[in-house]
Amino acid sequence: MIALDRGRLLVDAFARYRIAEPLLFYQTVGTVQNANSQLSTLLNAKLRSVIGEATLIQVVRDERAQLMKKIRDQLDAEVRTYGINVVDVRIRRADLPKTVSDAVDDRMKAERQQEAAQLRAQGNQLGQEIRAKADREFTVMIAEATSKGEQTRGQGDAERNRIFAEAFGRDADFFSFYRSMQAYETSLPKDTRMLLTPDSDFFRYFGDPSGKLRDNPATRPGTPPSGAAPSGSSTQR
Repeated sequence: MIALDRGRLLVDAFARYRIAEPLLFYQTVGTVQNANSQLSTLLNAKLRSVIGEATLIQVVRDERAQLMKKIRDQLDAEVRTYGINVVDVRIRRADLPKTVSDAVDDRMKAERQQEAAQLRAQGNQLGQEIRAKADREFTVMIAEATSKGEQTRGQGDAERNRIFAEAFGRDADFFSFYRSMQAYETSLPKDTRMLLTPDSDFFRYFGDPSGKLRDNPATRPGTPPSGAAPSGSSTQR
């Protein structure tokens, strides 16, 4: 059958009736077999008429009960002349033909795939926006932290220089000793070997905590070394 929106349907329906007037029934149709045959023809015609005025969705889902009632009322009015009352009409099945059903399935699948692709695209776009926002915030936070760190470091350096200047003003010898200790720590990492003369100014605090160089005759120009000792010494930290 063809619905109002040109949709094709395979319809399986039946009607239940009772003989209300036996004499009229006998006079018009004679037997139950004849009544069934006549009723089938009329039912088919009413189905096509009513379904032809409804859309496919109305038949399959939305208004199926109302359509069955409408068919029953129209069929009952027409068969009363046979002494018959139609008790009920039921549409047991209203399906699309296989070719149409497959086409509808493919279309629905394509629509769902398109919808899924749109959702994925929206999700990817939203994800990119969130990541871009997070990257911007991260960059700003790093820049602010770096700036604050540089400011704090500058303040610390200024305070250190102030303390150094104040220490130098109070005790120049202690300041010189402290700076030399820092130089030792920086210039002599682990397992470092250096060959220097014992009276080297760089290591003056090794020989005397006051930093004064000792007068070593062995290191005077023109004085030969005593024994087999070399003219230099090996220092290891």
